[in-house]
Amino acid sequence: MSSHPTTNSKPAVDTSHAPPADERWSTIITPHRGWLDWRLKQLWRYRDLISLFVWRDFVSAYKQTILGPLWHIIQPLLMTITFTIIFGHVAKLPTDGIPPFLFYMSGIVCWNYFANNLTKTSSTFVGNAALLGKVYFHRLAIPISIAISNLISFGISLAIFLVFLVSFYFRGVDIHFTRWIFCTPLFLLMLAGYGLGGGIIVSALTTRYRDLANLVAFGVQLLMFGSFIMYPVSQVSAKNHWIAELNPLVPIIEGFRLAFLGAGTVDVAQVATSFGIMIAVLAVGLMLFTHVERTFMDTV
Repeated sequence: MSSHPTTNSKPAVDTSHAPPADERWSTIITPHRGWLDWRLKQLWRYRDLISLFVWRDFVSAYKQTILGPLWHIIQPLLMTITFTIIFGHVAKLPTDGIPPFLFYMSGIVCWNYFANNLTKTSSTFVGNAALLGKVYFHRLAIPISIAISNLISFGISLAIFLVFLVSFYFRGVDIHFTRWIFCTPLFLLMLAGYGLGGGIIVSALTTRYRDLANLVAFGVQLLMFGSFIMYPVSQVSAKNHWIAELNPLVPIIEGFRLAFLGAGTVDVAQVATSFGIMIAVLAVGLMLFTHVERTFMDTV
């Protein structure tokens, strides 16, 4: 009786090129995300991309212009001179004993940083649709880069303001720093938070309602008149003081003036309340941003 060798019916599997069993994907992209799934840790991995966006925003802002980056100096100076002539000399609005030029410039420096963050962030989805539809990256990299690039402009404006501040001081004007100056980074963080939060909310809504984009510039102008850039809070009567309390930007601007000029109406409770509102605005913006991010390419 002859014996036949047994054969295995299953084909052999070549495992020489198989990945190790413990190998895992470093990033998994999924279309379904919750309202609170912000993935903020991913932003650190995209820091190089953010730096490229910052350079792009800073360079392209004044590309093919005659004066170029000098506009970072000219713009706040022109606004300050205009406000000084109209509100200081023509309307003769009081400025709490502060030279009108310094009073208006201090408010403009703060306001421009907030307004630029708000207006530029509000077009995140619509303005970058071509880029966002081709490659994946953390979408918050764009708003974060806007805040950083505007921070450069803020630094230039602040340096100009300090130059004029020192000039007025040596001319004998009664202005001085206060301990509130240590809160400057906090004020800057709050302005960035309000600008990013508000801009993200608008950018999320404009994917469906394009009319909001046309209202942003008009709304920013109206908000400026209610943020006490042209006149101090101390000139508002106690009966109408609630008007100032409705605007959470007022404690930031008044705190900035109190820090650098020694005149302003603000306390710790007002700043703490404004900070809490800023956190709420930013959280709402991030939730809307995360929700719209999944489907915005279908509506943009």
